[in-house]
Amino acid sequence: MIHAAAPSSVPPRVLYRIMRLRCEVFVVEQACAYLDLDGRDVEDGAVLVWADPDPSAPTVAATARVLVEGSAGGRRIGRVATAPAWRRQGLAAAVVDHALALCGDAPVVLDAQAHVVGWYERRGFERAGPEFDEDGIAHVPMRRRPPG
Repeated sequence: MIHAAAPSSVPPRVLYRIMRLRCEVFVVEQACAYLDLDGRDVEDGAVLVWADPDPSAPTVAATARVLVEGSAGGRRIGRVATAPAWRRQGLAAAVVDHALALCGDAPVVLDAQAHVVGWYERRGFERAGPEFDEDGIAHVPMRRRPPG
């Protein structure tokens, strides 16, 4: 099941699982020493999206964050992560597709790790600039124009 809520409305245990998953993937697995809690999760309009595929044993198998970006009302999707045990089961796609639905007709930007650019292109994103290094990992800025 896919869920979405403002961080202040996410049950504390679920919020903990979301933050833990992000740290497990980005800080530990990808060996990037950075502060995941960057203050953006508590901005007005921030929404956390997560997959909990087994209600009998609550977990956060995949997650993403949607932020308001810029004064024109655009959105930014980021912090897309899937737990290793749940990869290749379509959960990241379900979470990102839900996040995109929440964005509606707003333009959407993200910074994709270079190895998943094609995955985002299949969701309507296009490259929006040159590749850059962030924490030793190649990233590509991408955007999705409003549908229609």
